[in-house]
Amino acid sequence: MIDVPLSVLDLAPVAAGASAGEALRHTTELARRTDELGYHRFWVAEHHNMPAIASSAPAVLIAHLAAHTSTIRLGSGGVMLPNHAPLVVAEQFGTLDALHPGRIDLGIGRAPGTDQVTALALRRTMEGLSAEGFPRELADLMNYFGGDEPGPITATPGRGQRPAVWLLGSSGFSAQLAGALGLPFSFAHHFSAQNTLPALALYRQSFRPSRWLDEPYAMVAVNAVCAETDERAEWLSGPAGLSFLRLRAGRPEPLASPEEAAAYPYTDFEREFLAQRRQGQATGSPETVRRQLGDLLARTGADELMLNTMVYDIADRVRSFELIADEVAGGLRR
Repeated sequence: MIDVPLSVLDLAPVAAGASAGEALRHTTELARRTDELGYHRFWVAEHHNMPAIASSAPAVLIAHLAAHTSTIRLGSGGVMLPNHAPLVVAEQFGTLDALHPGRIDLGIGRAPGTDQVTALALRRTMEGLSAEGFPRELADLMNYFGGDEPGPITATPGRGQRPAVWLLGSSGFSAQLAGALGLPFSFAHHFSAQNTLPALALYRQSFRPSRWLDEPYAMVAVNAVCAETDERAEWLSGPAGLSFLRLRAGRPEPLASPEEAAAYPYTDFEREFLAQRRQGQATGSPETVRRQLGDLLARTGADELMLNTMVYDIADRVRSFELIADEVAGGLRR
């Protein structure tokens, strides 16, 4: 059985023919159910200009989810810091932590989570959009929560609040920075599997104990679709693959149905690309998913796994998490 904490990454997927409101109601339903099942945390991710993803405003969505759950931690996976002034993020997550103390995570990424035109529309200036400015803006953000050198601006709410700050990454940059700052680190294995082991090694090598952590703590995000049979899980995972292909081609669309995904005329190159992308992820029956997640844990030494289940129907999404909680983890305990 899988015996590390299991958590949830949800993108509030918008299914073809559905509205953003329906997608957000489904995310709320999933948060409630995974709270009941004993999952450790539930994160939503910031994306923009993507018709298939409704989680563009993490702080707003987290407030809603926290009001509809009881004990599960809620957070961002992540807030893309280049899109926002650090003071705004400090005030938003300071407010969340004041309302729901001990339950809020602030996962921070350095990519814009969108195309450059949309990133410019969000920030309204090119300043701060480069990777070079990220460490400085991160330091400003941390200082608003309670740094050693308070400046002339007091974030209220913000100063004195303690949301758990994480760094997110899909390469070595954030891994090394998280280690140097002594922060927990979450790696995006679900879309950058080839970089997982080097980034985790870099994080652990560069780790320095801090006021937040005495030793490194690494979480790995992984695509996971669990159903009663391998065939059913493969069928359900089809829309996520097609969505990624369309996004990669610059044609993002709402999430297709499994029938539409199965009927799509894939080229040989596309089939090979999707097959490679599924390697190292978890798709299948409970027995198959248990083996795949066990292999991932053995290779990465992760302290926690975060599961992303991008399927068309909310009932199938909920069922996947139920099967993993009951038959892969043997019943979750926080």
